[in-house]
Amino acid sequence: MSQTIRKAIIPVAGMGTRFLPATKAQPKEMLPVVDKPVIQYIVEEAVAAGIEEIIFVTAFGKRAIEDHFDRNFELEYRLEQKHKDKELEQIQDIGKLAKFAFVRQQKPLGDGHAILAAAPFVGDDEPVAVLFGDDIISGKQPAIGQLIEAYEKYNNPVVAIQPVPKAKVSSYGVISGDKVDTNIWQIDKFVEKPKVEDAPSNLAVVGRYVITPDIMRLLVTQEPGKDGEIRLADAFDTYLKEVRSMYACKFEGRRYDCGNKLQFIIAQIELGLVHPEVKAELRTYLKSLKK
Repeated sequence: MSQTIRKAIIPVAGMGTRFLPATKAQPKEMLPVVDKPVIQYIVEEAVAAGIEEIIFVTAFGKRAIEDHFDRNFELEYRLEQKHKDKELEQIQDIGKLAKFAFVRQQKPLGDGHAILAAAPFVGDDEPVAVLFGDDIISGKQPAIGQLIEAYEKYNNPVVAIQPVPKAKVSSYGVISGDKVDTNIWQIDKFVEKPKVEDAPSNLAVVGRYVITPDIMRLLVTQEPGKDGEIRLADAFDTYLKEVRSMYACKFEGRRYDCGNKLQFIIAQIELGLVHPEVKAELRTYLKSLKK
């Protein structure tokens, strides 16, 4: 019987160099999409899937993330004095989303190394969700919740996948395997950033995972790659070579890669078009551009 997943690890230690100079003095995860930072969308997705505890893996310069999920008594006082009850409730609710813990990744030694930094907050026999800090996924059901459902059925690690154009497979980890349900594959191969001609499929792994204690233990012993980094992808490859089962979930939802400038702009527009305060005027403005 699978164990209920109540914890999530969110690595946010990256430098965000693709968004310089905007990220010179603020974390990329705090860049706003309409009126919320990217990281809040990700946290809200996790909470909507039943996650109760979130461990952020941070680095130098990421203090703003911790502050965002902490209380700001001075701001609350000022909003209360000005009778801005709606805004007061909004900022108070942020800190109530989940229980938060913050741990530093001491050196930038890969995504697997970042996940290991959170290991002291996770039980030895406890599966955990992992959500990376670039992707906003909008949909009726939380994307990570769809992976958790797959884990509960198969009791093995699960990765999120999305079909991508063949020309772009070299930017992703790519899986191959047997389709065992409407949106579930049993993985037989995991290839990290293959050449187009070597890719086993166009099913790309994106930033949502459910990892088991077996994966966490493999990360402890995983040899660093040629770049000196410990990669989650390498742990998956080792796991599969040991003839153990692993699954992929083609999630339903709209993914925005907010580490990509164009996708970030698209997220602003599409999420703005469903935002109650701005959607009508934004739609009118966009229609005016066609003239």
